[in-house]
Amino acid sequence: MLVEVCVQDLEAAVFAVKAGADRLELCENLVVGGLSPSEALVRNIQNSTDIPVHVLVRPRDGGFVYTAFEYETILQEIHLYKRLGVAGIVIGILKEDQTIDLDRIREIRSLTKDLHLTFHRAFDQVPDPMHAIKVLEDIGVNTILTSGQQPTALEGLDLLQDLKELAGDLIIMPGAGINPENINTFKVAGFSAIHFSGTRKVGHALDIPGTGHEHLKVKETKLVFEPDWVRLMINCVK
Repeated sequence: MLVEVCVQDLEAAVFAVKAGADRLELCENLVVGGLSPSEALVRNIQNSTDIPVHVLVRPRDGGFVYTAFEYETILQEIHLYKRLGVAGIVIGILKEDQTIDLDRIREIRSLTKDLHLTFHRAFDQVPDPMHAIKVLEDIGVNTILTSGQQPTALEGLDLLQDLKELAGDLIIMPGAGINPENINTFKVAGFSAIHFSGTRKVGHALDIPGTGHEHLKVKETKLVFEPDWVRLMINCVK
């Protein structure tokens, strides 16, 4: 089973490789679902690891319907990551009705024909996933990262299995809520790849100094990488 670990910094990337990950998905700001990483971060991880690196292309948080200006940013980022030598691109673009923006995905597939192309969890918003999987396969997308249109992949397991049966050569890669207690379920179910970040969410209150309202607090939330958790999950399926 191929293990893809989603990382947002060099320390996590190096550890994931040592723990036995087969591939990295690289992004920044995982707490909002991940954003496009900086050139410096991509270079550092490319220079410090020896497994394939797939890069998330997402110029902002929020939904996956992009303006013409945002789409131009996406194309520029793809060109940059290609020059940096990444092995794959991770992308998801929808139309206003939440169907896949086929014209843009076709253009991106043309730009990335020598790279692995993953359509990410924007797939979990499409109204007809069985149709969507066929059109993505026709376009030449290699992998779909999905939770089976549920909050966690375990909850979406029934749809994930239906998608896997329909997918042909397209890889259905479960992701969302994967943990040491449930990861083996996906191996037993016959999935060839699995995706997780190995992080936990933590939050604490911060003072707001210099505002005259020092009694006010802002809650800061972040995701903390858990090395032991990552090692355990990889060992479960290897």
